[in-house]
Amino acid sequence: MLLSGVQVFSQDDIAIIPQPVSLVKNGAGFNLNETYIRLLKENKDLRNIAAIFNERLRNAIGFGLEVKVAEEHRVAKIPAVTLSLNILSDASLGKEGYKLNSGKAGVIIEANEPAGIYYALQTLLQLLPKEIEGKFTTKRSHWEVPGVTITDYPRFAWRGLMFDVSRHFFTKAEVKDFIDQMAKYKYNLLHLHLTDDQGWRIEIKGLPKLTEVGAWRVEKTGTFGTFSEPAADEPKTYGGFYTQEDMKEIIRYAQERFVNILPEIDVPGHSMAALASYPTMSTTPGQIYTVNAGNRFMIWPPGGHFYGTIDNALNPANEKVYDFLDKVFTEIAALFPFEYIHMGGDETARNFWEKSDDIKALMKRENLKDLNEVQSYFVKRVEKIISSKGKKLIGWDEILEGGLAPNAAVMSWRGIKGGVEAAKAGHQVVMSPSTHAYLDYMQGDAAIEPPVYATLRLKTAYEFEPVPDGVDAKFIKGGQANIWTEQIYNTRHLQYMVWPRAFAISEALWTPKASRNWNNFATRAESHFKRLDAAGIKYAPSMFDPIITPKKDGNEKLLIDLSTEITGLDIYYSFDNSFPDNFYPKYTKTLVPPKDAVKLKLITYRGNTPVGREITILVKDLEKKAGIKRPE
Repeated sequence: MLLSGVQVFSQDDIAIIPQPVSLVKNGAGFNLNETYIRLLKENKDLRNIAAIFNERLRNAIGFGLEVKVAEEHRVAKIPAVTLSLNILSDASLGKEGYKLNSGKAGVIIEANEPAGIYYALQTLLQLLPKEIEGKFTTKRSHWEVPGVTITDYPRFAWRGLMFDVSRHFFTKAEVKDFIDQMAKYKYNLLHLHLTDDQGWRIEIKGLPKLTEVGAWRVEKTGTFGTFSEPAADEPKTYGGFYTQEDMKEIIRYAQERFVNILPEIDVPGHSMAALASYPTMSTTPGQIYTVNAGNRFMIWPPGGHFYGTIDNALNPANEKVYDFLDKVFTEIAALFPFEYIHMGGDETARNFWEKSDDIKALMKRENLKDLNEVQSYFVKRVEKIISSKGKKLIGWDEILEGGLAPNAAVMSWRGIKGGVEAAKAGHQVVMSPSTHAYLDYMQGDAAIEPPVYATLRLKTAYEFEPVPDGVDAKFIKGGQANIWTEQIYNTRHLQYMVWPRAFAISEALWTPKASRNWNNFATRAESHFKRLDAAGIKYAPSMFDPIITPKKDGNEKLLIDLSTEITGLDIYYSFDNSFPDNFYPKYTKTLVPPKDAVKLKLITYRGNTPVGREITILVKDLEKKAGIKRPE
């Protein structure tokens, strides 16, 4: 069976993520144990790529493959993994595409650029048994590569993941591991959110207090945003930062895996760590600042604009702020080779600006009619600074407010509206809507997921479409998913939140739109769970859990609809506080809870095997969600 030119295989067959442009199964393959890596001519880039590939092999199977140039082995009779850069460019492949043909004689990989060879080898690793992802603990005598012909290239050039290392600090080794995992799935852009209210994470040599003070806070554990105010004498021992040498090492590591790093310095809001270091840059003279420890300082009224209880924004009317930013961006531009610098620009609490005499004077002097234009004035000043360093500015979609800086690119996070507006005005856009690409959101029902204020299911993430109707695709650079880490304290939970939803985003950014199919993807994702198990990487099994939809009838009675994200699952339930299994009632129609029932318990099965987690949810909570008010 063919799906838009892409062959569909069973769960236990070939399962590549992201789905290649074209894949045809050819029959017999070869044993990787009996081969070597063959270069048609000496090439430093291909040597480096082969070394990274061999490192993966050594970790899993205990040995790497010898690398030889063609002239050294002209009459070899054994299969080879041949890496070949095209002498004449194949226009269909672009800079990151490749062709891979495997059979009894080995594998031939062709690409225009080294990046294509690298991505082909990521595909080759996915063609191998799942144990290739693990550590070398068992000796396997046969590592079969199936016979396939693949032609593959990305839909978008910008395929990003944003990693917030400000709210919680992650070590250099942890960032490298994150790069390894994202590169497996052909992501090529790591957006590092380096500064926020909870920490400044990058060394700026000309402004040492940013890391001496701004990188450290009082340690708190629990639910972020609800913590108690730190006492004045509590030690500020939690945090950390990357020295410039650390970051150079991370950048080199990423470049070797064809990942660019986009640095973000978030201004003018989200600046409490900077203000704790240099407090005279706010519009609130005399305010005592500390790096926020997760205690609440912003208010989000229902349906209204949020505001701050503490002034955490830089002062656009203070020339010293621009001197400060010039120093910061001078060092950032010299450190990061990527062409863009992200200035943030989101969620600026303006209630302190409203009261500021400095801001009022600025508005009169510059003829700015409202605070949107004040923000625009600031963004345009920042754009000039960044441009003077030979870089381009990108920011969250709030930078549109009051008028966009002429050469700025927009990262659209509040849905796609800002991206559409920017594209229609001729600006470059990266789509990153919270509706589809916020990986810090819950992945299933709040009854079982760590609490966050919104939910993003895997299927919804898979429906991400970066090019909206009516928008010229030439202005859409691509897209990315974002991992904000307020509620993410460690790498294990980071992994749980990222996978498998990052599978879905990778496919939205790489695979042709016409070739994407949810049921096919879900089958391949489940196959990759086994690979994550072998690698010791945590992931969310939320796709197996039921979707619970409470509602009420005309008599204010609770009704409960259940469904599943993937096909082939049965849901079993109980209202009597006992543990349901496949001998319990199976869901077939809308449930009406017994009058005195307190809890609904649910579990999903595939045949006779439980696949979902048991979920317990209080009937009163379902009533609340349905809008039913219980009598007092």
